[in-house]
Amino acid sequence: MPDTVRTALWVALHAKPGKEAAVESFLKSGLALVQQEPATTAWFAVKIGPSMYGIFDVFPDEAGRDAHLNGEVAKALMANAAELLAEPPKIEKLEVLATAVGERKESGVTRRL
Repeated sequence: MPDTVRTALWVALHAKPGKEAAVESFLKSGLALVQQEPATTAWFAVKIGPSMYGIFDVFPDEAGRDAHLNGEVAKALMANAAELLAEPPKIEKLEVLATAVGERKESGVTRRL
């Protein structure tokens, strides 16, 4: 991630019983939409437990984060939340303090972080 990553989002998602596969499918399909957002530096959809999921994404600034929050993935999430989720998504705005992603050379060897 470039040094210009300054803001992030953490979105906690709790699937309704029996909707876990649908939530996973929804999250995987969101990747194509996010890839069209120039200000979304990185986007991760994760499984935390049997019915718990999350989205973590980072942006260069507040404008990029706001664009994402008003983008197609956010619209689709809100449109499907009542059907897929046991409770509304919990969206947390975060400030990025430090990053360590990319490649680094050590003793002549390139290592991916």
